[in-house]
Amino acid sequence: QKGCCATDKSVETAQNKMTKETLGQLIIDSEETMYHIAKSLLYNDADCADAIQEAIVKAFAKLHTLKDDSYAKTWLIRIVMNECYAIMRKEKKIISLQDYQMNEQETESKDLYEAIFHLPEQIKLCVTLYYMEGYSVKEVAALLDTTESAVKNRLAKARGKLKEALAD
Repeated sequence: QKGCCATDKSVETAQNKMTKETLGQLIIDSEETMYHIAKSLLYNDADCADAIQEAIVKAFAKLHTLKDDSYAKTWLIRIVMNECYAIMRKEKKIISLQDYQMNEQETESKDLYEAIFHLPEQIKLCVTLYYMEGYSVKEVAALLDTTESAVKNRLAKARGKLKEALAD
């Protein structure tokens, strides 16, 4: 019977060998993704930095809760999203376009970011994950805990709304 239990434990260990060093490398590799997710939800760079910093602290603190290393990046992105939601709940603030223009550098993609920012939240996340981060429809559905057809519908809606907004 000892052999049976040892096998079960080794399977569990094989699935979760994420070390703090490995997590650190994942965080470094995911910098842009975390920023794009935070930017699509919060828009303000200071809030984005706060959300990402808090997410990193929580990821290290809760590393033991990661059950399967193959989901590590998804797990990290969910933590970032939850931190963004926490900031949104805490501050409940909307940054006016005028304030944004005064505080941010001018960029070529400013119009696109503004158009994406004004999309409904679930559509905004789909656009960011699919187009900016290159996730598949299936991966986006898993990250947002929804169906693939819902993701496809949201992306179609987003294309229509963005086409309208950018045509102006």
